[in-house]
Amino acid sequence: MDPLVKGGGVRTLLGDLNWTARGACLELAPDDLFVQGAAQRSARAVCQGCSVRLECLSDALDNRVEFGVWGGMTERERRALLRRRPEIESWFDHLVVAGEPPELAH
Repeated sequence: MDPLVKGGGVRTLLGDLNWTARGACLELAPDDLFVQGAAQRSARAVCQGCSVRLECLSDALDNRVEFGVWGGMTERERRALLRRRPEIESWFDHLVVAGEPPELAH
């Protein structure tokens, strides 16, 4: 598959590379996203209004990132999702349901 084509639409390579520069967490210290327990709630809150939340979460899922809060999900939540849906190789297309990841949509 062409690396510029995902989900039937064209996503520019530049956009894929720069999503990290547009994250709501950009101004945070990296340690603020690698927390445990109740502190994860604060880290997840940063993600709620982030314009690149889906890119962040899909990247973490695709690459099996084990630690930290990514795209509004904790490592435990991501592991559970990966166990439930092991057949998915590219998560971006599967995450969009009214702009929310399926497990987070209310």
